[in-house]
Amino acid sequence: MKTTALNYNDLLERLIETAIIEDLGDGDHSSLSCIPESAEGKAQLIVKENGILAGVEIAKIIFHKLDNKVIFQQLLSDGSPIKKGDIAFYVSGNTRSLLQAERLVLNIMQRMSGIATQTSIYVEKLKGLNTKILDTRKTTPGMRILDKAAVKLGGGENHRMGLYDMIMLKDNHIDFAGGISNAIMQTKKYLKETGKDLKIEVEARNLQEIREILAIGVDRIMLDNFTVQQTRAAVELINNACETESSGGITLETIRSYAECGVTYISIGALTHQIKSLDLSLKAV
Repeated sequence: MKTTALNYNDLLERLIETAIIEDLGDGDHSSLSCIPESAEGKAQLIVKENGILAGVEIAKIIFHKLDNKVIFQQLLSDGSPIKKGDIAFYVSGNTRSLLQAERLVLNIMQRMSGIATQTSIYVEKLKGLNTKILDTRKTTPGMRILDKAAVKLGGGENHRMGLYDMIMLKDNHIDFAGGISNAIMQTKKYLKETGKDLKIEVEARNLQEIREILAIGVDRIMLDNFTVQQTRAAVELINNACETESSGGITLETIRSYAECGVTYISIGALTHQIKSLDLSLKAV
């Protein structure tokens, strides 16, 4: 299958179109059956739980995609701290259009706000330190651009978007390639032959593998499932020769201890695959 890297707008357009088709099918028969075609209405997005708001701009796109005559009155911006009772926006226009958009808007905003809120909690744990929080590719298929956008709104940073924008040699790549040295050398050869300008990250499982990686040189070393003590030793061994990333089994309780070792990044899969959606509600005014 031939694949093509798409930009953010292309991916977002496809995602929203697919979501509308999935939900609307051959028509919103609930609304068609009891709401007059000419009926006009107004609704408000009510916050029912404290957190970080995310997805307002996406909501605006969805409403206008379904009906470009809908009036969207935004009160709060993406990334804003929110509390129970806040109103994020008002939306007014054809009542059928508002009802068609309701669930899709809530599904996206609740998930994005949940991710942004969870990310902000991890970021707060590292306050005063230089270590940055990264997301991963552990996202819901088709939703990655929104998941990663939510991480940014929560104060985190994005790792690679996909397999195409960074080279990451993990344990399986290394084992299938016949070892770390061979994997890195073949990767550098590939980049030279293809003319691609991609950063190289390599996963290390112990200090000996770090020594092998350093002997050749890469952009970032991932310290996979290292203890805090092992991480401290690894950072000292690497000595700023490249970026470092801690990953695997790191929790809210242990994350600051890892950051205090001096790693550049800590990647947390739970930001996007173990989330609790934030409670929001779209109600008629």
